[in-house]
Amino acid sequence: MNEHVRDHGPERAHDVVLFGATGFVGALTAEYLAAHAPAGCRWALAGRDLARLEALRERLAGLNPACAGLPLLRADAGDAREMRELAASTRVLATTVGPYVWYGEEIVAACAEAGTDYVDLTGEPEFVDRTYVAHDARARETGARLVHACGFDSIPADLGAYFTVNRLPAGVPLRVDGFMRSSALASGGTLASALTAMGRGPQTLSAARARRLHEPRLLGRRVRGPVGAPRFSRETGTWALPLPSLDPRVVTRSAAALERYGPDFRYRHYASVRHLPVAVGGSAAVGAVAALAQVPPARRWLMGRWESGRGPDAERRARSWFTVRFVGEGGGRRVFTEVSGGDPGYGETAKMLAESALCLAHDALPERAGQLTTAVAMGDALLDRLQKAGIRFRVADER
Repeated sequence: MNEHVRDHGPERAHDVVLFGATGFVGALTAEYLAAHAPAGCRWALAGRDLARLEALRERLAGLNPACAGLPLLRADAGDAREMRELAASTRVLATTVGPYVWYGEEIVAACAEAGTDYVDLTGEPEFVDRTYVAHDARARETGARLVHACGFDSIPADLGAYFTVNRLPAGVPLRVDGFMRSSALASGGTLASALTAMGRGPQTLSAARARRLHEPRLLGRRVRGPVGAPRFSRETGTWALPLPSLDPRVVTRSAAALERYGPDFRYRHYASVRHLPVAVGGSAAVGAVAALAQVPPARRWLMGRWESGRGPDAERRARSWFTVRFVGEGGGRRVFTEVSGGDPGYGETAKMLAESALCLAHDALPERAGQLTTAVAMGDALLDRLQKAGIRFRVADER
């Protein structure tokens, strides 16, 4: 496979622009870039409020004096002209501005048109499907790589499954199950995105149907992502509850694009809970929230319980953790792997987004374009970056 560092044509002012930099996760991502962006990386902060951007830059300069000169770009997600100018100014645009179904369309359109690589933190299936239908073809023409879900949604699942598959025999049917555990709390922005997605069931189904009409059929291979039944998992010693998030869709899209996943691939995704009463109570609570999210006044009330732009404090984030355990089988082999790290929704998500943007900007990568998953767009290069950044990918057992 040919690999190269992307040629974006005429020189652009920036390598990476972080849009939504003054939000909760945006500021954490900016702090990570301040500490880890390589020398010579030309990056900038962007958002609606110039005063808040200036305050953030001053804080970053306290962490790294070189940040005192960071460019600040004022732009509004709802202004198509400003989004086009922002996309044309950079090689990679990273955005934390959600809910993406409300605020993300113009940004993706601008990147697809300008041939600008794009990364976000969405966990919203409707948004991903809508942007595929509207912008995948144009991105393929311009060379833009549109990579959604570059945070806890859905890098641990996507690259964890990729890591697992690469430790199984090639050319045979493969089965992989993922079991996720986490101790993290949500921020207002995450809550708003989740409630928005829950409250848009008909729109989500419509977007999924439209995508199926546009996607090319997979020939000579089969890829499946069935919703598994609740069960006790002997492999992990926990109760496994089906987790119908964006994650399994991303994994199966990687499998459809990469022949290494074999001629017949199946992936199932679960929440992993140690105690049955907790599993039952958690399922009931999620069901109740999903029901309330269908009623607009109730959804607005739930969103108001935690102000957008706020999240867990540093002490609480320092105590948070996640693990995703994978059981992979095929060709007479069985492998147990694990992806793990610290605070998943914020500290590690900021790290994943920043490293994804830096990977697209600076690494030699497969020559692909359009809407891509992290495994397809960046694969081993991003896996290597995340391991060096402290996110653990390991083989727990092989048989």
